[in-house]
Amino acid sequence: MKKPDDVMSKSERTREAILVAAARLFRHEGYNATTMRDIAQESGIEAGSIYYHFQSKDQILSEVLDIGVRQLYEKVSEIVGSTKEGLEEFRKTFAQLIETHLTYLLTDSDFTSANIRNYPMLSDEARAPHRELRASYAGVWSCFLNNAKRAGYLRNDISVAAIRQFILSAMNWTVEWYDVDRYPVHVLAERMSKLILDGMCSRSRAVTSGLKTSAANSVQIPEPIGKAGKTRAEILRAAARVLRDNGYKATTLRQIADEAEMKAGSVYYHFKSKEAIVDEVLNAGLSDLLTGVDAAVQEFQAPYDHHTRIATAIWTHLDFLFKASEFTSANIRSYGMLPNHFRERHGAIRHDYGRLWDRILREAQEDGAIRPDIKIVPLRQVMLGALNWTVEWFNPNEPLTEGYLSLPEFSGMLIKLLLEGICDRENAACTKQEAIH
Repeated sequence: MKKPDDVMSKSERTREAILVAAARLFRHEGYNATTMRDIAQESGIEAGSIYYHFQSKDQILSEVLDIGVRQLYEKVSEIVGSTKEGLEEFRKTFAQLIETHLTYLLTDSDFTSANIRNYPMLSDEARAPHRELRASYAGVWSCFLNNAKRAGYLRNDISVAAIRQFILSAMNWTVEWYDVDRYPVHVLAERMSKLILDGMCSRSRAVTSGLKTSAANSVQIPEPIGKAGKTRAEILRAAARVLRDNGYKATTLRQIADEAEMKAGSVYYHFKSKEAIVDEVLNAGLSDLLTGVDAAVQEFQAPYDHHTRIATAIWTHLDFLFKASEFTSANIRSYGMLPNHFRERHGAIRHDYGRLWDRILREAQEDGAIRPDIKIVPLRQVMLGALNWTVEWFNPNEPLTEGYLSLPEFSGMLIKLLLEGICDRENAACTKQEAIH
């Protein structure tokens, strides 16, 4: 429990100011790119004075991460602990949990946002002290969802662990696109809650028997020509890996050269700066994705089988994210902390990709395949967020906690959840009718 300001000592107030400043910097700049001098300047103290309160930046990060999850864990535990029985109570509590998580993440706590944005890029050693608390937070969600599943409110064909990850993914990616001036958190929470519970399609089950799973592989990336071309391509692939793991500001030319197994000076024969390399990596990631998904949906002819068309686009997006293009995952993971001039330079192609999805979804809604009460742009943002955040927790080459899922199986699961929602709508409808009578 935090002490009131009027009973805190000067040392305690300074320590809190340092943590608040660090959380803000870690949220917006990233841990790797933030220095102790930056934190001291942000908190309004002399650079050397910060060491009276913290031994290292690692210690500050550890406390920031702990506060970020602990605040959220305590509030969500309180809500789940007071849950009442009944379908309507489940839906009401679910909406409250969504709004609570989003509020901490987007407006109330730099600590929670700093945790979400930095934890995935930390080493196993840095993550270790925080796994127990994060697992406890996930456990509260699992308990709530397991109770709902036993009551018949959730679908039985997908594990609670997978449903929980899907929910948290959809929420956590909002740190990359949410605009508080566009609509308040409670509106976002209401729309997201309904989409996650009931899915986007207008029927209880979507038919996707014509899924065109080979579309992503049909986009061929030209092989580089000559020794110089191959070296250049290897530098770009190495840069994509470093950028994906460290973020833009913490990526250096020396790291890229080491990853490419060449001397740092040799990189300059092919690229004039780190910015030039990153610029090509980012552009390749988005270009691959846009070309791949556009090619996939072009295989469909009107009148469209909309559910299958959407499912194919989702499948292709995930294929590029995990397999077809290493540049795509680098773009997705680093985008949130890119300098504004980078974002502006690549804004046009990101907008093109968003417009492609808006067209696919709007045409489906116009033909009655998507519920009419759903707003298309928020739907697209939440949907792509749920897909993009999977790079932080799913590895197609490693087993999940509750049974191994290959990339095709994983993609199929996400397609079901996005189209149909997490609820067993038919059983829930029956339960509701019984309650009425």
